Amino acid sequence: MAVRVGIAGLGGLGSNIAVMLVRSGFRDLVLVDFDTVAESNLNRQIYFRKHLGIKKTEACSEILKMIDPEIGPVTSDVRLTEQNIPEVFRGCGIVCEALDSPEAKAMLVNTVLTEMPGAYVVSGSGIAGWGCPNDIITKHIFKKLYVCGDGTSDTGDMHAPRVTVCAGHQANLILRLVYGMEDEKIER
Repeated sequence: MAVRVGIAGLGGLGSNIAVMLVRSGFRDLVLVDFDTVAESNLNRQIYFRKHLGIKKTEACSEILKMIDPEIGPVTSDVRLTEQNIPEVFRGCGIVCEALDSPEAKAMLVNTVLTEMPGAYVVSGSGIAGWGCPNDIITKHIFKKLYVCGDGTSDTGDMHAPRVTVCAGHQANLILRLVYGMEDEKIER
């Protein structure tokens, strides 16, 4: 795929989205996370025990290269701020929000929409708990902002099934955006 996609956060959503995009033919990815792989991540993220203590950007890149040895993702081990987001995601036509805190999510979305005209934002929210995975939907909020989730706040334990379903929604929406199908059958 010719579009550069940035992924902000390589946890349950972001790491799974990265794998799905590479399996779908994307090669130009910008992977951003400041954290390392922890034991508590293994229940819903793509990492393995051998990655414990390693930077998520490094571990994710290693796994993506196992899928496609030709991929050379750009990685950035930084905490995102309003000041560095435009530079970190320079050239990205789509920025995928996969952050943990509501404040960080809002800051990323607002900064991309105001400072990176033309870039789409695909955000994930409301995926914790034991709710029905069929409650996770994709909504076109406005202009270039889409949100995938169940529309509730992120409370409770995070488990692989709901996280992966939401990541699938986000990755699928990115494919739809690239192929110009973003408005077909998406709630408004």
